[in-house]
Amino acid sequence: MRAKKTQSASGETGRYQFMPRDTDFGHYNTVIREEEVVRVAHFDCFSGISGDMVLGAVIDAGVPADAIRAALDSLGLPIQLEVERVKRCGFAATKATVEAADQEDYRFLPDVEAILAKGALTPKQRELATAIFRKVAGAESVAHGMPLERVHFHEVGALDSIADIVGAAVGLDLLGVEKFTSSPVPTGSGTVKCAHGIMPVPTPGTAELLKGVPLAPSVIKTELTTPTGAAILTTVVTEYTATPVMTIERIGHGSGTKDFIEQPNLLRLMVGTAAPERGQTEVDTVAVLETNLDDIAPEVIGFCTERLFACGALDVFAVPIQMKKGRPGVLLSAICAPDKVSELEAILFRETGTFGVRRTTATRAKLQREAVTVGTPWGAVRAKRGWRADGFTVLTPEYEDCARIAREHNVPLRDVFAAVARA
Repeated sequence: MRAKKTQSASGETGRYQFMPRDTDFGHYNTVIREEEVVRVAHFDCFSGISGDMVLGAVIDAGVPADAIRAALDSLGLPIQLEVERVKRCGFAATKATVEAADQEDYRFLPDVEAILAKGALTPKQRELATAIFRKVAGAESVAHGMPLERVHFHEVGALDSIADIVGAAVGLDLLGVEKFTSSPVPTGSGTVKCAHGIMPVPTPGTAELLKGVPLAPSVIKTELTTPTGAAILTTVVTEYTATPVMTIERIGHGSGTKDFIEQPNLLRLMVGTAAPERGQTEVDTVAVLETNLDDIAPEVIGFCTERLFACGALDVFAVPIQMKKGRPGVLLSAICAPDKVSELEAILFRETGTFGVRRTTATRAKLQREAVTVGTPWGAVRAKRGWRADGFTVLTPEYEDCARIAREHNVPLRDVFAAVARA
């Protein structure tokens, strides 16, 4: 791939546009019309992810280092980007290092945003960098129990971390991709020394950032995924999958600082194309909580279900099961957003007296949706309309409205449902 300097209508020069070479497809020389494919980048985080690894990976994938240097220079900070070729466990990679003096002063989110406002960044690049910093601030706000605007950045507010995030935002924008995916993320293990002392891996901020992200096991006794890396990843990635469905054009390897014996300390970034999904659906990540119960009254399960829904569960259901020693039991399951896990687990433990709740993470495809009101011969009924881009649509009436109308007008419930369907 190549970078092409462009000139704006006002005569401004110096912006870089990331352009794929016609020969990037090798001897097949395949020609694919741009409107027929989606450009995709996949983070293969087999050895974790950090800000400098992202920066090295995008440069290794073809984004010109000079374009990133120009953006960093425009911030007016005493920082310098050094790029070198290194090897990790025998594999070649690009190591991006930001040279910056240590600073003792803390920076708050408004301070960082003021720095970004001064930089010669495109609106998209500035928006992405701001979103990453806000993601870090949100995680630190939860971890330390303080308002967002009062969170002071430690490591992430340092000059090298600012450069990593801004450089990554610029580089990811210059990749010119429309969708980012990622593999499950290993955090590492053991402990790490940070501004608050010795902390377990992942640190509280990193753990908060990785809520809803599928994690991968690791035997490496160090921090593989940093807060900066986690923030970049969770800001841009929309799907987590071990094996992306794509045609690879180029691969970039970004090196971490440490050199492990067990595995290469690399972030692999695969850039290419994928066929657009027909009838595209929305995708999100949910948590599934479940517990086996064999010594509880049915009424207690019903009450627990009510409490789970009131707390924000997306769905709750009970399935009859046969447990050990032939005892009949119930599998009680709750589906929720990742940030609701702690609250719903507390309800399950408190209301059922269970000794354990299993957690799993699932990727959910869902229809785009909206709330609508539908007229019937007996009055208005609230309903939920779902649709896909291929024209498929479905309408589901709200049971409570239909039941109310059936009682008030003494008509069969199925007639109310049928009237909503006709409407």
